[in-house]
Amino acid sequence: MTATTEYLVDPLPFVLLTDGPAPECWSHDDGVISASAPARTDLFIDPAGKHPMSDAPRLLGTPEGDFQLSARVRVDFAATFDAGVLAVFVDQQNWAKLCFEYTPQGTPSVVTVVTRGESDDANAFELSENTVWLRISRTGTTFAFHASNDGKWWRLVRYFGLGQSSADGSTRVGFLAQSPTGEGCQIVFDQIDYRPEAPAGLRDGS
Repeated sequence: MTATTEYLVDPLPFVLLTDGPAPECWSHDDGVISASAPARTDLFIDPAGKHPMSDAPRLLGTPEGDFQLSARVRVDFAATFDAGVLAVFVDQQNWAKLCFEYTPQGTPSVVTVVTRGESDDANAFELSENTVWLRISRTGTTFAFHASNDGKWWRLVRYFGLGQSSADGSTRVGFLAQSPTGEGCQIVFDQIDYRPEAPAGLRDGS
């Protein structure tokens, strides 16, 4: 059984716990989370029925009520689908990822995956650098994924639900590191922010 490591990260009001393999890939210093994604790791249930992947290391905690969790994400991209991720996790069959990912075209992009038994994968928009701000919000039983170039104006990239159980107090959120086709990559999450409320509007940039 894989050992679990706890992290207290300011300003999060809950403990983050390592989940999945390679708990040693995570480190934390002065509000900055760093990860070294192991080679050939992913979290994905291919709708084509291929062997599901669930070995990407995660660092997750359990928030209460409505919230916003955001971070600036920097990835040292090395291979296709390398990504730094904010994730919401109900159980092994119901979860979602907001990814800063390296596409097959060799372009950093914001990518979302919503999984309800099988994964629904969608690319949002491309960037010309290796840094972006990502944000997960919960309002009631629904979630919103936003991304930003500056951490101030937020673009809605996904609005979805994961079932009534997603608001029952057991849903976990946090960070994930993946390198499905490569030998690993380095990821930094900084400027981490938490607010115990949903955004004022989901589509107005707030």
